[in-house]
Amino acid sequence: MRTYDDTFSGQRIYPGKGKLYVRGDSKIFRFQNGKSESLFLQRKNPRRIAWTVLFRRQHRKGITEEAAKKRTRRTVKAQRAIVGASLDVIKERRSMRPEARSAQRSQAIKDAKDKKAAAASAKKEEKAKRATTASKGQTSRIVGKQGAKGAQPKVKPTTR
Repeated sequence: MRTYDDTFSGQRIYPGKGKLYVRGDSKIFRFQNGKSESLFLQRKNPRRIAWTVLFRRQHRKGITEEAAKKRTRRTVKAQRAIVGASLDVIKERRSMRPEARSAQRSQAIKDAKDKKAAAASAKKEEKAKRATTASKGQTSRIVGKQGAKGAQPKVKPTTR
């Protein structure tokens, strides 16, 4: 017994049933009933109509053989070294007790503050040294960008 598949819905058409539609370019379409023919002629997409075979296949409906879902693999996390810190150092830091970690952190902050204060005091001393040399008569004139290139100094207006 010869059966055909419905062009639109994908269901079987048994002998003596269905409709045959021949388009102008001589392409043959077979439909199970007027419903699928009508939807085809309306240019509906069978993948969007819930009762068609294409929709059911696309949305994995009615598949009983593959009832067991595929098991997903668990990702295994591996520890790797970071630039500037080897794996041993990282593990050591991780296993460190919170009190020791906070003490180390506060020590590092204190060191950084001391360093910054020393740099600031050195800068202050340098500024004071420059001020004393300027007051002695060795004035270092502040030259702008244009002046450094050799531009004429700006003439101060005497009148408004």
